[in-house]
Amino acid sequence: MQKPLLTLPVLLGLLAAGPAAFAQTKPAPHHLGAPAASRRTISGQVRDAFGQPLPGVTVLLKGTSLGVATDVAGRYTLAGIPAKGGALVFSFVGYVTRELAIPVRGTVVNVVLEANDKSLNEVVVTGYSVQQRSQVLGSVSTVSAAPLQGRVAGVAVNKATRRSRRAAASSTSAPDLSNLSGAPSGTYDMVASPTPPLLVYPARPEAGAGDTYAKVQENAFRPVAKEPLSTFSLDVDNASYTNLRRFLNEGQLPPRDAVRVEEMLNYFHYQLPAPPATSPDPVRISAELSECPWAPGHQLARIGVQARKVETASLPPANLVFLVDVSGSMQGDDRLGLVQAGLRLLVKQLRPQDHVALVAYAGAAGLVLPPTAGAQQSTILDAIDRLTAGGSTAGGAGLRLAYSVAQQNFLKTGNNRVILATDGDFNVGESSDEAMEQLIVQQRETGVFLTVLGVGRGNLRDSRMELLADKGNGNYAYLDNLDEARRTLVAQFGGTLFTVAKDVKLQVEFNPARVANYRLLGYENRLLANEDFNNDRKDAAELGAGHTVTALYELVPVNSEKPLVDNLKYQVNSQHLPGSAASEVLTVKLRYKEPQGTASKLLAQPLAGAAVPITQASADQQFAAAVAEFGLLLRQSEQRGTATYASARQLAQAGRGPDADGYRAELVRLLELADGLTPAPKTVGVR
Repeated sequence: MQKPLLTLPVLLGLLAAGPAAFAQTKPAPHHLGAPAASRRTISGQVRDAFGQPLPGVTVLLKGTSLGVATDVAGRYTLAGIPAKGGALVFSFVGYVTRELAIPVRGTVVNVVLEANDKSLNEVVVTGYSVQQRSQVLGSVSTVSAAPLQGRVAGVAVNKATRRSRRAAASSTSAPDLSNLSGAPSGTYDMVASPTPPLLVYPARPEAGAGDTYAKVQENAFRPVAKEPLSTFSLDVDNASYTNLRRFLNEGQLPPRDAVRVEEMLNYFHYQLPAPPATSPDPVRISAELSECPWAPGHQLARIGVQARKVETASLPPANLVFLVDVSGSMQGDDRLGLVQAGLRLLVKQLRPQDHVALVAYAGAAGLVLPPTAGAQQSTILDAIDRLTAGGSTAGGAGLRLAYSVAQQNFLKTGNNRVILATDGDFNVGESSDEAMEQLIVQQRETGVFLTVLGVGRGNLRDSRMELLADKGNGNYAYLDNLDEARRTLVAQFGGTLFTVAKDVKLQVEFNPARVANYRLLGYENRLLANEDFNNDRKDAAELGAGHTVTALYELVPVNSEKPLVDNLKYQVNSQHLPGSAASEVLTVKLRYKEPQGTASKLLAQPLAGAAVPITQASADQQFAAAVAEFGLLLRQSEQRGTATYASARQLAQAGRGPDADGYRAELVRLLELADGLTPAPKTVGVR
């Protein structure tokens, strides 16, 4: 449903009038020219001439942007209707649009729509709706025109089509009914029967169909003799884990490129030593070495970074701008509805010294709520409740307005941040990744950072949202349910919104006397050139209050029984190091800047000693190994070695440790789901 666009003269007038004018003129469900006492709710059901319900019908209050779409049972509910007067308009592709006056008495309006034979020259079935074939790209099932009879998920089908499909009725293969009442999207296949009505069942869509993920080229092993340094930017994002959790809970394995091992690792908190209270550094490095569970003879080095924890009451004041996508693609309880519920939880965490503004964008961007003190929670909540979805997406305009509002209320000693909530589907205006990146890079230099909350499915622009958060000195989280919104915005309030160190980089130097080859698990899109480590102009990741970051290296020790390559005949085997350095496996170096600083500071921590058996390692080491093994299996990694879901479950159970929130127990459950969904391996040459 498209929202009306403001004309240029009206828009210029509103801008000249200031933010208040925008807030007052934004369409909202209850702003219909009638007092609250004289409004009511109308509901009903839409059916076709055969008595079958019609899902996806647009129901619009005539002359306004207030409207809804019918659900899978053809039902609708429309609130905020004036008690007297008005009309409802019912429209659906392939049917005659019908307008009905709203009755003076009663609250139920049921409608029957008649098929429009003239307009149905050729339509295609796409989920629970239909579109002209010229408007659809990709794999679809087509329905030729003519006077239509029978039913196809709300679209009539003609007799000729039924006759041409009748042969399929004798097929012994049963249609896939697994998604019949699931998500309203996917390609439908028509299956005929000897007698009408024609039955149509949705084919199960491919996992991640319609979503976009950045291609992940898995890290390979590197020889220490030639490449002794490994350099990368830290990553505190965890969107990949919650997204793959959503796939598994819906009975599908995630696409390979949706699986980012580092984001799986960093979803969980580990018992890492915190920076001493007397230390000027807000971060601390730790490391541990064990045997590698999926590669006998290899070792697993875990590097942990713990950011200083800060009590909420001690955090600096916040200048937050909520930037909410209210375009048509955000309709639904798992999209805009989930964002609103999450922001309501966040508002309850605000302190009097915090300020919040709300910007919404669809066909145009507008200031819904000017900066408001955290003590005025009812005012902020009311603004959140007024948001409705509809229209195209002007992402660039929304970002520019949000940053402008943040700059106007900038706190020199506070936390200045834009919180963008969207499915990432920017399709109007400045839509290229390059243009968005340039805008955000310019703004981060001013001290306004960006947090991205992703929602939705079927058109999820995961790669774009990850890029925006990366370039905006912030983090990216995917909200698959309300509990995750609570975890991100309430339980991790400080880590999500308050930065304690920026441009954090790690550089690991491996001892050639101990390590022949190494491989970094994950962080493929965070790799840096070795010279970038000392370059303070090179952007890197940010750490929030209380954040933990984990990185795993798979190591091939010197003189391994299973070396990656045979020992060379003409080369020097290793360097001979003096003193205690000979026992060191590696040294971790870390650079960071203060949140408002420009010069980096250096920390270093060596890892020495022998690798312990994985069963004798710490609970965190075992659990992190289980998470990594899970990721290797989901990615069908060529480096997964002997990894199995059974061994990963065993490690995860052994490493659960303190698990008050049950997130580690949930990982065990997800491992069981993935194991059940993974096809059994086929034995070649055996029937």
